[in-house]
Amino acid sequence: MRPEILFPLFAPVSTLKGVGPKLLPAVEKLAGPLVRDLLFLAPSNLVFRTQSDAVSAREGEVQTFAVTIGQHLRPHKIGAPYKIRCFDQTGFINLIYFKVFGDHLEKAHPVGAARVVSGKVERFGNEVQIAHPDWIVPPEQAGDIPEVETVYPASAGVTSRQVRRFVLNALEKAPDLTEWQDPAFRQRQRWPGWRESLEALHAPQTQADLSLDALPRRRLAYDEFLAHQLALCRRKSSRRAEAAPVLKLGAASAAIDAALPFELTGAQRRAIGEIRADMASGYAMARLLQGDVGAGKTVVGVLALADAASSGFQGALMAPTEILARQHYERIGPMLQAAGINAVLLTGRDKGAGRAEKLRGLASGAVQVAFGTHALFQDEVRFKNLALAIVDEQHRFGVAQRKQLQDKGQGVHLLSMSATPIPRTLELTQYGDLDVSRLDEKPPGRKPIATRAVPTARLSEITARLDAALKSGAQAYWICPLVAESEVSDLAAAEARVVDLRQRLGVPIGLVHGQMPAAEKDAVMADFADGRLGAIVATTVVEVGVDVPNATIMVIEHAERFGLAQLHQLRGRVGRGSGESSCILLYDAPLSESARIRLDVLRQTDDGFLIAEEDWRLRGGGDLLGLKQSGLPDYKLADPIAHRELLLAAADDARLILARDPELTSPRGQAVRVLTELYDWKPDRPDAPA
Repeated sequence: MRPEILFPLFAPVSTLKGVGPKLLPAVEKLAGPLVRDLLFLAPSNLVFRTQSDAVSAREGEVQTFAVTIGQHLRPHKIGAPYKIRCFDQTGFINLIYFKVFGDHLEKAHPVGAARVVSGKVERFGNEVQIAHPDWIVPPEQAGDIPEVETVYPASAGVTSRQVRRFVLNALEKAPDLTEWQDPAFRQRQRWPGWRESLEALHAPQTQADLSLDALPRRRLAYDEFLAHQLALCRRKSSRRAEAAPVLKLGAASAAIDAALPFELTGAQRRAIGEIRADMASGYAMARLLQGDVGAGKTVVGVLALADAASSGFQGALMAPTEILARQHYERIGPMLQAAGINAVLLTGRDKGAGRAEKLRGLASGAVQVAFGTHALFQDEVRFKNLALAIVDEQHRFGVAQRKQLQDKGQGVHLLSMSATPIPRTLELTQYGDLDVSRLDEKPPGRKPIATRAVPTARLSEITARLDAALKSGAQAYWICPLVAESEVSDLAAAEARVVDLRQRLGVPIGLVHGQMPAAEKDAVMADFADGRLGAIVATTVVEVGVDVPNATIMVIEHAERFGLAQLHQLRGRVGRGSGESSCILLYDAPLSESARIRLDVLRQTDDGFLIAEEDWRLRGGGDLLGLKQSGLPDYKLADPIAHRELLLAAADDARLILARDPELTSPRGQAVRVLTELYDWKPDRPDAPA
């Protein structure tokens, strides 16, 4: 149960003075439904107000003036402003208002009244004016105008000043909590206490106080990281305690391993060793297998599926697209069949008697491995004894979808695979409750891809060289970001580009995009894979998984518009065979600084993990893998990039705390319990890590 000391913070924001039914929806949308949420709403800016007079007023600055109301000037035409003409001993100042109805301004500020006015100074011709002053009060209330005013995020329906009032009200309800930070660590960091940090967060005096590096902000960020990492560690522990079938290396696995026409890399051997240790432990595996393009994740998955079949159980591999599911089946199925393991492909296109036969095979156990798309977790799909679920390109599936597949068996082992290398910080943030295996080596013989950045002004030169290469038997991808012309973008459309290239090039060219029916898309890809098409023009639908070894040329149009990790994934579609491969990054000059850096990084390295780190740094987090869909935590005060070292330290601290005190019964453990309840990270929250 939540500690009683936190009850005031978990009260609805509607309990705060001034948050009535009219303002409640706006406040909840801006900060959240609880008093606690307002505490963690950081100020966004500061306004510094200086005293001045009309003759010394400085344009563009926020200044405060003592004036006398001289005249009210109503607008003579629609759209003109309402003016209050004021004066002091040095000159005149006009107060400007738009859309004024009634006489409330005249009543509130009658001619001859003394007022203190504060706002941003503007000049209109030779006159000084302030549009919609921040403050206009009698002299006896001048003390209410702060010299340094904290600005909070605002939205339609609630102003920054109202939010500030609610935040200060919430701060009054914040209790003094027992310190949960390690004393020596906190002293080294020079951090204030929890409540003191909150007070400092909401009372900044300089721009430096608003910085992510301000000591109070860093302390509160660490608290947030620590609470999250503790939740992830406890979730991992509970998963490890779930009983699961024991899967071991058997004859089929050994036969497949022996029949491989290549030697596994050290990273592949290490990964399959970690997976086998998990599957043989008797407890449910929850592991993420990361590998760069071409690192060989598929072979690791094959061996894991073979282990499940050798142990008398079933396995399933779920892919996000039919193209990828079919490719896995066509590549892996024969290897499994040769080892005596029956496999089927199940997609949304399966109908009638063929589909019924596949479903019977899975239900009876006659089929030991199923490949498929979302069709695998539909209610009518039943397994006799599913023990292993492999999810390829796992970030493309929601948490609930993966769970639906696991729920088709008892204690099903889960292996998630990602072809997009993930920065270690992001790995901790999103996947801290999973065990992680990294394939950081590429198989021998994998050749580097020559990468060049070329301005679109040289398009004719590129197409001429491409024409010669295709006529000599090469195959190529040409990537465009859009399917059709858009009024808001000047990106070359795939449909227009394929018409252009068919005129320029002397080989058949196909078109693939996300709006095509699956069967039509698969047919084009099959023609390309079989060599009946010399090139395909495509959108990023080919980004992940598609494997055509004879394709050696990749042209990416408007490369400056793509993210770095996405460019790397696209480049990985070539270089899969024995031929020399190249990637042409076509860009519109001049390049922005960030675009130039992205293209330079891509030309200089093919290390996907290094590229992912740089991409995340350049984009400031962004939505690298569709992470909002897959569960990146919505931190309030912490920033995984700016506070990277704090996240790493919090992960270590969480593991140490739970290793020493698993039940959190020690004095520090009890304080940590309060911390975890304060942030309330729960596995079943919508934004819980995937």
